[in-house]
Amino acid sequence: MVSAPLAQPPEAETSPGKISWAAVAWFSGLLVLCYAPILYRMGYQWATDEDMGHGFFVPLVAGYIAWQRRKTLLAIPRKTNNWGLVLVILAAFQSLAATLGAELFTARLAFVVALFGVILYIGGKAWVKALLFPLLLLLFMIPIPQIIYARLTLGLQMLASQLGETLIGWMGIPVIRTGNVLELPSQSLDVVEACSGIRSLMSLTFLSLIYAYFTDKRIWMRWVLLIATIPIAILANGARVAITGLMSEINTDLAKGAYHEMEGYIVFIVALGSLIVLHRVLNVIGKRWKRA
Repeated sequence: MVSAPLAQPPEAETSPGKISWAAVAWFSGLLVLCYAPILYRMGYQWATDEDMGHGFFVPLVAGYIAWQRRKTLLAIPRKTNNWGLVLVILAAFQSLAATLGAELFTARLAFVVALFGVILYIGGKAWVKALLFPLLLLLFMIPIPQIIYARLTLGLQMLASQLGETLIGWMGIPVIRTGNVLELPSQSLDVVEACSGIRSLMSLTFLSLIYAYFTDKRIWMRWVLLIATIPIAILANGARVAITGLMSEINTDLAKGAYHEMEGYIVFIVALGSLIVLHRVLNVIGKRWKRA
């Protein structure tokens, strides 16, 4: 006597070449509806927090990359994986617990976890692997936890002050540093949180990943460019502090308001250009190495 199986296997394979857009739309709509309050508050922070201005672009870029990979998805046999539903349920409990505990980062992270679960359920592990980069890219839309933000900001403030002091001294301008305050002949410069460089570091890291993805397929090169963003962003912010000090010696008004903001944008563009130049230089070195 042969008994029937008590449960279905965790994966049910379907033929490649077809995507169930109805299922995608259904789960996407439910996901957005369930996490609407969390997504709304996160979008509000993007609009009001200067450190998270890049947040609006993250889901757009991630969605575009996922759309580019649709042919790859069509070629993969779709395997419904019930563990995806387990992940969605766990994300729901994570969101509930985080909301009750007023832990914003964990609540927002639950949305990404639930999205992983939906893709795992619809397409299986192969779909998750194919969409892993755009899924991980979504982490950049989530503001980092406040305790980590405070530690990073304080460390970057002090580092920017030290670099600014060194560069200003090289310019021949007398300067004395007390903590994050630079005493100049014309005035005192206070390197506040907004001048710590955390904003440019986060934005430059996101842009470096996008630039490397679209311009270079070598994994090691992508890692090099990603790591290089850290010293480039730190040096650029130190240069901004030094330029502010130099401008204040010419005219104290140049170190305030719109002029100071303009300096920040210019320095960020220079930092992004430095990353591109580094990529070109590494390409030239690589070609010469192969020839040798």
